[in-house]
Amino acid sequence: MAVPAAVVVLIWKVFFHKAGIGNQILAAFGIARVDWLTGDAAFWALIITYLWKNLGYTVVLWIAGMAGIPASITEAARVDGATEWQCVRYMILPQLKPVFFTITMLSFLNSFKVFREAYLVAGAYPPKSIYLLQHLFNNWFTNLEIEKMSAAAVLLAVFFALCSLVLQNMWEKEELS
Repeated sequence: MAVPAAVVVLIWKVFFHKAGIGNQILAAFGIARVDWLTGDAAFWALIITYLWKNLGYTVVLWIAGMAGIPASITEAARVDGATEWQCVRYMILPQLKPVFFTITMLSFLNSFKVFREAYLVAGAYPPKSIYLLQHLFNNWFTNLEIEKMSAAAVLLAVFFALCSLVLQNMWEKEELS
């Protein structure tokens, strides 16, 4: 998360270029080279970049959530005869539901931040596999298609609100049961 987008793009180009590190690794195993940046594999390169960029942040959130669970809860369960698996299932996982909700929402929102890297690597009109919603908005903005942008912005706001409400509703239902 702390790495600037330009550095991520540079790493992406070095790793996923036709003669880059990724294809050299594939060649070492006798696998044909892949066109990572302009073919269908560009989607997977984008996913790898997203995971690489956000995994550390997500792990820190999980560790913080686990550190917030009092040790006395699992100790009391063990004294009552609970096995390790029962402690995890009935004590630890329910305590991590708020953390799971937060991480899900943040990951969903962070998935829209990968546009910068895709734009810097492939430009305004990338391959179809990585043509993102933000590309569409950017191209509408460039062409001054304000009515399309306005309608799409309202629909997107409604979509985000519904997604967050559905996630929160699912979380609260499980909390009550």
